Amino acid sequence: MKLLAVCGMGIGTSIILKTNAEKALQNLGVDGEVEVADIGTARGAAVTADVVLTSGELAAELGEVPAQVVVVDNFVDVDEITGKLSAAIQARG
Repeated sequence: MKLLAVCGMGIGTSIILKTNAEKALQNLGVDGEVEVADIGTARGAAVTADVVLTSGELAAELGEVPAQVVVVDNFVDVDEITGKLSAAIQARG
């Protein structure tokens, strides 16, 4: 499974989200890879991703992308990320 962590600039908060998404994948026992992107490159990067993790504000800016977009309210809350990722995985089938 390929995840994309998106923040405004692609360096600060997306790294925090990436780290915590990797922990969430471990918690779920799911093999996956998490990449980071800024909002400007996220649309292109989302073409090869299964799931995009981002904030509500940036999710609206992404527009239509083929990946499932998951809005994360607290990038440091591994439990929230785990729960939302679990729901996204189940929704994918």
